Amino acid sequence: MSRAPLWRALLALVVLGLSLAAVLTTSPRLGLDLRGGTQIVLETRDTGAVVADADATDRTLEVLRRRVDALGVSEPTLARSGEKRIIVELPGVQDPRAAEAAVGETAQLTFHPVTADVGEEVDEDGRPIAYGPSALTGAQVSGARAELDQFGSSWSVAVDFDGAGDRAWADLTGKAACSPPGDPARRVAIVLDGEVVSSPQVDPSVSCGTGILGGSTQITGDFTRESARDLAVLVEGGALPVDVAVVSRSTVGPTLGADAIEASGKAGVIGLALTAAFLVLVYRLAGLLAAVGLASYGLISYAALVTLGATLTLPGLAGLLLSAGLAIDANVLVFERAREEVAHPRGLRGSLAVGFAKAWSAIADSAATTLLAAGLLFLFATGPVRGFGVTLCIGVLASLVSALLVSRVLTEQALARGWVLRRPRVTGLSGLGRVRLWLQRRSPRLMARRRTWLAVSAVALLVATAGIALRGLELGVEFTGGRLVEYATTTPVDVDAARQAVADAGQPRAVVQSSDGGLTIRSAALSAEEAGAVRDALAALGGDVSVVRDESVGPTLGDELRTKALLALGIALALQLAYLSVRYRWTFASAAVLAMLHDLAIVVGVFAWLGRPVDGVFLAAALTIIGVSVNDSIVLLDRIRETWGARRTAPLADVADEAILATAPRTVNTGIGAMLVLAALVVLGGDSLTDFALALLLGLVVGTWSSAFTATPLLLVLERWSTAAPPMPKRSPGRPARAARLPRDSGAVV
Repeated sequence: MSRAPLWRALLALVVLGLSLAAVLTTSPRLGLDLRGGTQIVLETRDTGAVVADADATDRTLEVLRRRVDALGVSEPTLARSGEKRIIVELPGVQDPRAAEAAVGETAQLTFHPVTADVGEEVDEDGRPIAYGPSALTGAQVSGARAELDQFGSSWSVAVDFDGAGDRAWADLTGKAACSPPGDPARRVAIVLDGEVVSSPQVDPSVSCGTGILGGSTQITGDFTRESARDLAVLVEGGALPVDVAVVSRSTVGPTLGADAIEASGKAGVIGLALTAAFLVLVYRLAGLLAAVGLASYGLISYAALVTLGATLTLPGLAGLLLSAGLAIDANVLVFERAREEVAHPRGLRGSLAVGFAKAWSAIADSAATTLLAAGLLFLFATGPVRGFGVTLCIGVLASLVSALLVSRVLTEQALARGWVLRRPRVTGLSGLGRVRLWLQRRSPRLMARRRTWLAVSAVALLVATAGIALRGLELGVEFTGGRLVEYATTTPVDVDAARQAVADAGQPRAVVQSSDGGLTIRSAALSAEEAGAVRDALAALGGDVSVVRDESVGPTLGDELRTKALLALGIALALQLAYLSVRYRWTFASAAVLAMLHDLAIVVGVFAWLGRPVDGVFLAAALTIIGVSVNDSIVLLDRIRETWGARRTAPLADVADEAILATAPRTVNTGIGAMLVLAALVVLGGDSLTDFALALLLGLVVGTWSSAFTATPLLLVLERWSTAAPPMPKRSPGRPARAARLPRDSGAVV
């Protein structure tokens, strides 16, 4: 008998044990919306000929955003306030003063030839040194990182140059190598903000005129691990266009109230409980074990988040809840494939083995396409979009482990029990299921009306586009900016009461935070009447109200962030198209991607018609919709490929009909499981998550429809233009033969 089940069981125990240990020993890093953080207000100053105007401040803000991301602070908030001020809010920062120093440094890095004359500057060894004009600058640096030497005794900063910097570095070191060893002119001065931080001598092995090739160098000095990392962050992040000065530093409270957080938590628990109950109702014992696997998903994903130090925000947690709802998809795929095998004399254990083998292709392709998108978001995007990429990667990997390892081990062990084999109906896998039986009795020819389905999709797309064109998008403060007002009251005001008062005054979407004894309100542009209503509402709670600060603020999701996010998505779609073209064929890939764009456009159009805000939370929902839509299409297209390979002479429309009916139980059951979580968030989650859950609910409904009635008709149209032969038959999974040698059990249904 194979030892694979034993190894899977041991691996599952190890994963769960390590996850539990991480959860019990590591505290989570909570975001600004859940816990608050540190707020640093910076002011730009003129630097030489560079005037610190609004444009220079915006460019400074983007450099600061790169630095904050490199410091490991996930989900930061950065916005321009007025013309010369920048507000930086850092969640979960343990040492605000160190963050303030790292963020505010100018970091002008230059490399100079050393002259033979003795100057006033000194190098790291205290020797007087003079240097000439800079040969290259930090603008030609492509990367920097802290490194420990081979003896593990000292830290340095490794610097890599780009193409132009590589050539300039070779020229600089080649000229220095023409001086004899020991001559000061054989050294190179590395200067940071006007101070010599290192002046290494060019090694005697370097030839005159040739220089150091390879495009890299090291900055040495009396570095600790932290100082080396901070310097690497400054060098890689780039120099600030202008000088900045710290105006104030304060502690700010969470942007969401305790009531909203509690309501969202209750909604998530209720949604997951309903999903687990649905699994048990449909799949009985197998569903109960899948629900246990779902709990293990929560443990594994949370452990991974706290271990990596990722910041937990309410939208991020809601995304994990949605991933938990979608994590059942792999289990449902396996269970439905196992149900299809009940007509074969393999028994329950053999049918389950075949189910895992046949479902693997769709599961792997869905995970691969999602990880492609998530990985690119992490590599190219910044800020909250990058944080979402981390959460998405963790969610996908955790769902694979929970479904294909934990749930499989539990189900295999259960099916090996004698009392289960004597009562096959209790497993939930011994029959075809009501949905499949109902469809088999009717056998509708859906693709005979493919033109009708395409027309419906075209009309829906037209209506959505009209909404965007006629009504426009209600962009949130993150995209448009707005107004920030800081109030002081004579008596302390509870921030939750202030949120309710501001909402009652006509500003339900305003962000209200406590700030060192006062209140900070960030909202869209306020008229004089609206500002007066907010002030009166606060006065009713805290007595006399004075305005400490009143400034216009720019968008927290700046142009560079949006550009990088769109670039990452564009590359992700291109790679998904290429991956699916290789795994399937170009017609399948094009149909899946076009259906995904159709789904996203419809959700955006519905939000335009409803006048709902398109903000950072909606952006996270849109990214999730992309993954959900592609996954749905992949499951169906994988079955079409499999069925077509087995029946190569059959009309493709008939093959598509058969595939749609075969995957319908999976589509229905997975969709209901995810919808239960989202419906709970919409109804019970409060205003903070309503729009997020509504967008995902719309995306789930539209994506479920489009996989069968948009992607499949598009595939039929595209295949008319293709000259490629039908796909070859898939090789039969290797597991059935091994499963057939297992002891026969009474769970076989013939």
